[in-house]
Amino acid sequence: MLKKENRSLMETNLKVAVIGSGTMGSGIAQVAATAGCEVKIFDSNLSALEKSKSSLETTLARLVEKEKIDTKEKNRIENNISFAHSLSELSHSDLVIEAIVENLDIKRKLFSDLETYVSPETILASNTSSLSIASIAASCQKPERVIGIHFFNPAPLMQLVEVIPAIQTCHEVLTITIQTITDWKKVVAVAKDTPGFIVNRVARPFYSEALRIYEEGKADFATIDWAMKTIGGFRMGPFELMDFIGNDVNYTVTETVFTAFYFDPRYKPSFTQKRLSEAGFLGRKSGRGFYNYHSELPKPTEDKQLGQYIVDRILVMLINEAAEAYFLNIASAEDIDNAMTKGVNYPKGLLAWADEKGIKWCVEKLDELYHEYHEDRYRCSPILRKMDRENKTFFN
Repeated sequence: MLKKENRSLMETNLKVAVIGSGTMGSGIAQVAATAGCEVKIFDSNLSALEKSKSSLETTLARLVEKEKIDTKEKNRIENNISFAHSLSELSHSDLVIEAIVENLDIKRKLFSDLETYVSPETILASNTSSLSIASIAASCQKPERVIGIHFFNPAPLMQLVEVIPAIQTCHEVLTITIQTITDWKKVVAVAKDTPGFIVNRVARPFYSEALRIYEEGKADFATIDWAMKTIGGFRMGPFELMDFIGNDVNYTVTETVFTAFYFDPRYKPSFTQKRLSEAGFLGRKSGRGFYNYHSELPKPTEDKQLGQYIVDRILVMLINEAAEAYFLNIASAEDIDNAMTKGVNYPKGLLAWADEKGIKWCVEKLDELYHEYHEDRYRCSPILRKMDRENKTFFN
């Protein structure tokens, strides 16, 4: 157990280290510094560290221009951030948050190395979006101090943070972490340590079912995106969003979740996305993905009947995944809905949406899909069938 007298993460002078100076690491550092913490950013790549410094200066200057903060606040935040060139410079940290490449072996080595520099009471956190926190913790001499703290991009703007205790994580570390992230003015959703946690598990059908509809020739990218935005109320369509995230990143998460769930067909990756990734058509960052950003974007077929079919099919698959997560105690109904509205800006919580559409509607739509395809990916969650029989809802 960590010594309570040494744990003062609620204090404003909390010393936080962020490892990884990419977009996510820099964003996390900004959040912590804004909350009054002393922040050190470390990256083994010196050019990346310089880029992070420049990016943070630009971001804060833009906030001043937009009158979101004043110059005094900008200077206060900047003064809270320094840059480290070795792990040994992080030795006085109270909390270390790792935000490096999504590779389990690399993360395990980093955490093992970290323990040789930091205090025995330092909390070690990973920002992984889908990897096992238990496996990362197992690389440490004191696994009870390891926890998942998963921010969403861009970290300063997105409200949600998933907090994921490993089976080794002690209760005190969980309590302190929740309080700390709450003090940083974020909404916490506590998730079980399973692949993809809440968001990256529940959101998979938004991409995979859209890809399946395209692969069946029922609609093109532009029409599917139009339907999900115009009829479904989503801020971005699936293909727009995958191009924004990057096909390499999105495909890797899908493949990771698919493999981690013992190749459950619900999470099966798409060859369409795999080939785009292999070709280097990664989305906006490469200029071409599902769309070619060097030419005029295609127009959708604005067929309302087709659009409603697309929305209903993707929505019911999302609801089914959220219901399954609830059924398996991955998180509470409230945390699942908070995760999807505040983590990925869904227009409604999926379980509240299920109540609105009707549990019977959900079961019937899923059964229609299963009877048409006879594929296990369309199996209805047992909790939906039970709720339908008992005439129950998630929230009312």
